[in-house]
Amino acid sequence: MVPAVVVFIVVSCAVMVSALRAWNRVAASIERKRLDERLREVGPVIGVTDVTLIKQLQEGSLPGVERLLGRTSLGPSLSRLIEQSGTKTTTSAIVVLSLASAFAVTVIAGIFVHGSLVRPVFAAIGLSLPTLWLMRRRSVRLRRFEEQFPEALDLLSRAMRAGHAFQTALGTAAEELAEPVGVELKKVFEQQNFGLPLNDALKELAERIPLVDVKFFITAIAIQRESGGNLAEILDNLAHVVRERFKVQRQVRTHTAHGRFTGFVLLALPAGLAIALSFIAPDQMHLLFTEPLGRMMIGAAIVMQTIGFFWIRQVIKIEV
Repeated sequence: MVPAVVVFIVVSCAVMVSALRAWNRVAASIERKRLDERLREVGPVIGVTDVTLIKQLQEGSLPGVERLLGRTSLGPSLSRLIEQSGTKTTTSAIVVLSLASAFAVTVIAGIFVHGSLVRPVFAAIGLSLPTLWLMRRRSVRLRRFEEQFPEALDLLSRAMRAGHAFQTALGTAAEELAEPVGVELKKVFEQQNFGLPLNDALKELAERIPLVDVKFFITAIAIQRESGGNLAEILDNLAHVVRERFKVQRQVRTHTAHGRFTGFVLLALPAGLAIALSFIAPDQMHLLFTEPLGRMMIGAAIVMQTIGFFWIRQVIKIEV
């Protein structure tokens, strides 16, 4: 019975995702046909391409959901999180995946754990899984950007020493560097190339990449543009500072690895022990979910484990 239910849930989620993608393609095809018909009414279409100078937002297959989210504070925050993570998706797709994940986790957990009080907990966990995945991708992408950023500063400095202007050096660095640094610098280069002031383009870079090193970089460029100076030398010094700070961060992570590992072990130990006891002594574990005192003990354990985990994280957190 249990494998059949799991297979049904997996197949249902796969069908929903496939249908969403198919509907997205059909909607895009219909929109292109409507645009071609309107262009033919104006005149003959010669060499029509998808290139446009207007900044467009990526819309999913559920524009009504995206418009509804845009009226709340959740929509812009989720859009910014998607942009920072570098994921090719939309807010409506994340909402659909969150609802599907909440349903799947609740049904699967309900097979093994009985009790109406724990279902909202599992629903909340499933609802947050896509957002946690986006946050994880954003952390990995920001860490990769931080590692590649000194190389970008060196490349900008060498290009300026060779006689190029800062904007030209920015375009060269965008073409030479890999993702994510190359992609972000290319956005800055294209924005200022299409008429956006360089300071505004750099401010948007700071919003997409919320790192201290990027703020130092933008501040150095703003000061140099106002007061003058050798920008190549400033970038060389900034690259050296970023490398040294990154080296210190690695040393700090090495010294705090024991504390972080202890926090994860203490957080996972009760859950692993509960799963093991469910197979060894199921009658005793069943009392925790059926008796009121057992449910109170489970709630207290979850709260205390969460407080202890964040307490350990705060103790080993060292700002560099």
